[in-house]
Amino acid sequence: IILDAAILNVDVQKFINENVHADLNKLALKKSPFADVEYAVILNQIACRSKAQHKLPTFFATSNIIYPSKISLEQTSSEKTARYKSELISGERLIDLTGGFGVDAVFFSKKVKVVVHCEINRELSELAKHNFQALKINNTDVICGDGFDILKFKNQQFDWIYIDPSRRSDAKGKVFMLKDCLPNVPQLLPDYFEYASNILIKTAPILDISAALSELKHVKAIHIVAVENEVKELLWVIEKNYTADIMVYTINIIATNAEIFSFNLNKKIQKANIDYPLKYLYEPNAAIMKSGGFDEVANQFNIYKLHQNSHLYTSDDTIKFPGRVFEILQNFDYTKSNMILFLKNKKANITTRNFLLTVDEIRKKWQIKDGGDVFCFFTTNMDDKKIVLVCKKIIVKN
Repeated sequence: IILDAAILNVDVQKFINENVHADLNKLALKKSPFADVEYAVILNQIACRSKAQHKLPTFFATSNIIYPSKISLEQTSSEKTARYKSELISGERLIDLTGGFGVDAVFFSKKVKVVVHCEINRELSELAKHNFQALKINNTDVICGDGFDILKFKNQQFDWIYIDPSRRSDAKGKVFMLKDCLPNVPQLLPDYFEYASNILIKTAPILDISAALSELKHVKAIHIVAVENEVKELLWVIEKNYTADIMVYTINIIATNAEIFSFNLNKKIQKANIDYPLKYLYEPNAAIMKSGGFDEVANQFNIYKLHQNSHLYTSDDTIKFPGRVFEILQNFDYTKSNMILFLKNKKANITTRNFLLTVDEIRKKWQIKDGGDVFCFFTTNMDDKKIVLVCKKIIVKN
């Protein structure tokens, strides 16, 4: 996307706005109504603006926003996760070393007096500068260049450094390690601490938490952020000279609410109590599943695991739980006769936990169609028996 004034032409912007919900494939077959703007650029703006309606509602509601390529927009934070990140920082000054399109910087600018936005890609840097003006954000300094070079050149103290490292293209196929990213945060950490005492790092959800902890020093907290039960990012709060316990926070943002769960990573965790399926079944949300705090869930909520490795929980009374809650209607051993009797040729939503077959294999073997109000969990009980739990989903009020 070239920051071309022609894209801001009133008629061009009107055309983009009017076609937000249009079929882009059909639109692409038509002739461009504008001679002075590449049609591919206009189509990209329409596609991105359509995506922004839900991902970036503030941007969508603002006139004359110019969007980057579709790939850049897909990689950027959503407003929901950016807003959450902004709640973790405070003080006067923050420098964003990997600014990108600038969504995170927009929300940081509401929490600190000055944000320095560094971006090595000139096009993205210019887009961010233009959009900050459109959004009437006046406390952000946009600089094009390598973030670390800018940090050294400025030679100033900041309350926070924010970094969103990206995987190097030659690291494909390898285990995802922070040292394989640009910038190489583990290597540069001592240098960063010369300019700030607090560092916030955003990483992709695929990053292994144990592996990252082996690479990083002075980690104070890890925030696992999910939106609508899909983990979007891991946030690492690092403090200069910090050596105490590490807290893990799991957040699942659903509509305007959030399911929050936390535990101390260094505390010796008591093994969960295990029992046979009782009246209710609990399935933790994706953020908790990523955290690995499975025994802690059982202990904090005073519920039982079905098996040490099943990560499903049960109780006789309903509780408010960070995940899905079900009433168990049937509980039977996974045998051919039981499957023929209860589920063959039926319709159900299927989940497997610690089971010998995948969901697809179960569907194919027993001709179970997807959907409906019945939820079936194929899992293993405390006696190492393969079982099936037929459930209905319930909503637990506060």
